[in-house]
Amino acid sequence: MTFQDLGLIAPILGALADLGYERPSPIQEKAIPPALAGRDVLGCAQTGTGKTCAFATPILQRLQAKTVKGHPIRALILTPTRELALQIQESFQAYGKGLKLRSAVIFGGVGQAPQVERLKKGVDILVATPGRLIDLYQQKLLDFGGLEILVLDEADRMLDMGFIHDVKKILQWLPKEKQTLFFSATMPPEITDLVNSLLRDPVKVAVNPVSSPVEVIRQQLYYVDRGNKTRLLAYLLDAEQAQSALVFTCTKHGANKVAGDLMKAGIPAAAIHGNKSQTARQQALSDFKSGAIRVLVATDIAARGLDIEELSYVFNYNLPDVPETYVHRIGRTGRAGHGGTAISFCDVNEKEELKGIEKLLGRPIPVVEDHLFPMEVLEPLPRDKKGRVVNPEDAEAWAAARERRAARKAQESKEGKASKKQPKAQPAPVEASAPAPKKRPKAHRASATLEEALVATAPKTSKPGRNTKESDFRHPDPLSGDTIMDATARLLAPRSRTVQEGEKSPRRRNGKGSKASQSAPKSAQEQSQKEPSRKGKGKRPLSPLEVLGGNKKRKRRSGGGSPREVELRTDGVKDSTELSASLMKPYYLSDDT
Repeated sequence: MTFQDLGLIAPILGALADLGYERPSPIQEKAIPPALAGRDVLGCAQTGTGKTCAFATPILQRLQAKTVKGHPIRALILTPTRELALQIQESFQAYGKGLKLRSAVIFGGVGQAPQVERLKKGVDILVATPGRLIDLYQQKLLDFGGLEILVLDEADRMLDMGFIHDVKKILQWLPKEKQTLFFSATMPPEITDLVNSLLRDPVKVAVNPVSSPVEVIRQQLYYVDRGNKTRLLAYLLDAEQAQSALVFTCTKHGANKVAGDLMKAGIPAAAIHGNKSQTARQQALSDFKSGAIRVLVATDIAARGLDIEELSYVFNYNLPDVPETYVHRIGRTGRAGHGGTAISFCDVNEKEELKGIEKLLGRPIPVVEDHLFPMEVLEPLPRDKKGRVVNPEDAEAWAAARERRAARKAQESKEGKASKKQPKAQPAPVEASAPAPKKRPKAHRASATLEEALVATAPKTSKPGRNTKESDFRHPDPLSGDTIMDATARLLAPRSRTVQEGEKSPRRRNGKGSKASQSAPKSAQEQSQKEPSRKGKGKRPLSPLEVLGGNKKRKRRSGGGSPREVELRTDGVKDSTELSASLMKPYYLSDDT
């Protein structure tokens, strides 16, 4: 069967021919026809069998059949890792280079501004990781109202990485009427429940079950002590004349350590894992594909979905805890029907993991007995209280972190001592004609108690002498001088200005009234001159609200000027705050007044 027999259009067939695609793989042969017909597809196939082409080409052909103005998001592909998302995006661009469809990729670890700008221009096909997709959707930068096709790729890996809850949240934002293409290498119970709730009468496609890896891969097992694994790895790379090799470790620290040891042995290598920046990961992957480095050391999460052509060797430096992961690892080689070699190392603490892998495979892995570094340590490492093996790599990571911290402190201490030994810079000589700088006034310290504030703001009196009494300076009256202590004393101080008892004080009249009542007088003296005196009537002092013009706000003076000076009251009439029963008795009145 050829791609023409699958019903693909001419532009896609031309792109596939340019890429060297001659015949479809089994997963492509079984998945493309129902996907073109609009059916939901459940594909179960191991990595490296051509799943990307199996869902990318039907999506391109279906979207090309009907163009939509503005290029809204019509197809969404969810994938667990950044590297896999980039590769899927590259495949869409390669397969659809003769079509007028736009595609984009979004993932975390980098700034979102370039991705947002690309989305604003319009995108028909969006490839995304769950985390960045949720961030942009919650910022209201994505709209799935026109979505027609959804693809979940590497669904079992999303479950392992903890993305399954994010995927369920994203599914709530998508239209119910859509085509769903679901691909996974394994089908654990959680994935099965998701499939049953998401797919409608799907076409099930199963190729190369996980329990039977590609037969063309040559598998070998070496029993070796943990301390000799790097030496054996370097020896095999030279003995096998491996031009490209992918090495798997269980921890990020282990990946860094193996890559560093290989570099010391003269073998170009680089590490790739989750703690590396996206730029560093892309650079390491690019150098590996171009041949600048021979060995790429990776963790399972970082290496999932890597599409590396003509990868000849895969090394399991550490055996995985999950047996299915072993199949994913060795699936990096032997792609597209090419041969490959998968070599695994096993120390005394990894025999349990080996039993699970061989049980899944249904057969033992061939063991290489005669080699330079046979296993000599037969006693397993101790286990913790929960029965787990104490990982020596964690202890190494902690020791390395302590060494880096000690080196950093020593460097900082050395730099500090060097800075102290350096002579201080002498100030530039001041010219004789230059005026001397003025001394800055001392900072003001607020009084701690009211008594201190009263004494500090009271008028100065003469020091006690022979002819002075102690009462002359112990309790000075804050209102007896020119200094008014604070805003409360200024407001409650008696006023000299008076009005006729029969005259009404200015009040607001609901926004209506004469112009004189709507504007405040410029000064108290001018106001007193304008008001005619009436004989036979007594005078009373103005209350504080009457002085301020009732509840009416005063307009800003156009001419400026200093505030009105307060004069002491001498008529002997007390206001409400000076009565003995008043609760607002001013604090400046003593008990004997």
